[in-house]
Order: sequence, then C-alpha cells, then structure tokens
Amino acid sequence: MSVIIILLGASLLVALFFLAAFIWSVKNGQFEDSFSPAHRILFENKPAVHICKKSCNNKNCKNQ
Repeated sequence: MSVIIILLGASLLVALFFLAAFIWSVKNGQFEDSFSPAHRILFENKPAVHICKKSCNNKNCKNQ
C-alpha cells in the first residue's frame, strides 16, 4: 500500500513539472506564431534532386 502512495506522489510531481514547463513556455511566447501555420500549406517545397548513381556518361543523368 505504501508503494501506491509513493508512486502517486511521484506522478503528481512529474505532472506539476510538465504543467510548470507549459506555463513557462506560454509566458515566453512559444505559442504566439498565429500567422505561419495558416499559410504554411501555401509555401512551395523544393523539388527533389535526382542523384545519378552511375557514371556521368549515363544518358539518364540530368544533374551532372
């Protein structure tokens, strides 16, 4: 029975630590970026680069 009380106390300490870390991050402005998440889908990704594994004499090699 005493093990349950020890584990309950330890879990409450861990929960309070994470709550304090969350409150600290909110106060320091970690969650203030309200512009970019709405427009992030509109940003273009860089195209994938084709890497030629064979020699440069390969006709299918476009980037070398």
